[in-house]
Amino acid sequence: MNQIRTKAIILHRTNYSEADRIVTFLTQEHGKIRVMAKGVRLLKSKLAGGIELFSITEIGYIQGRGQLGTLISARLIRYYDLIVQDIDRVQLGYEVIKQLDRAVEDQPEPEYFDLLEEAFKSLNNNKITIDLIRIWFQAQLLRLSGHTPNLKTDESGDPLDKSKSYDFNYDIVGFEEHEGGTYSPSDIKFLRLLFLGNTPQALQVIVNLDKIIPNCQQLVQAMLQTYIRI
Repeated sequence: MNQIRTKAIILHRTNYSEADRIVTFLTQEHGKIRVMAKGVRLLKSKLAGGIELFSITEIGYIQGRGQLGTLISARLIRYYDLIVQDIDRVQLGYEVIKQLDRAVEDQPEPEYFDLLEEAFKSLNNNKITIDLIRIWFQAQLLRLSGHTPNLKTDESGDPLDKSKSYDFNYDIVGFEEHEGGTYSPSDIKFLRLLFLGNTPQALQVIVNLDKIIPNCQQLVQAMLQTYIRI
């Protein structure tokens, strides 16, 4: 059998027997794969250093006849070591991995790999707040799954007005004008930039983010539960 080589990110690891692990990877070219890493828990294992969480790895594996392949090689490309120095960032790291794993099928588009890699880069940057990374990641899951809200027009088809406030209608995946509504022009402007796919590093320059994010986070979280059910 031919060995397949690809860039990969660990989604989860499960100990198996005395020295092995079953590892689920999100790969850049082959979607989600499950492989047996034989002897990886032994001290002298050549595979162990290449299957760290919060890292980008080049792996080589052989796909068996069933769903479980065999890991042959693992070379660490980038380890985001600053993440593990902050318990809050570690917890969010686990959260984004779990949410992506639940949100995608076995053959997701390559953009999901890029999304997780960008999340690690952002978590590794202490200048980017955890709250921004969380809402950014969840918004990108919605965007990639085709659930970007209508941020241009209201329920009547009129352009959203910068001087008015709005409420969100989940049936039309858009906004309805409402006096004293939940979402202000600043909220909607931020959501536009968020769903355009801008990186957290680009978004962190927005003024008054600490006041805007909490309100928008409630909406994005509710959309995630409504449309993707995670």
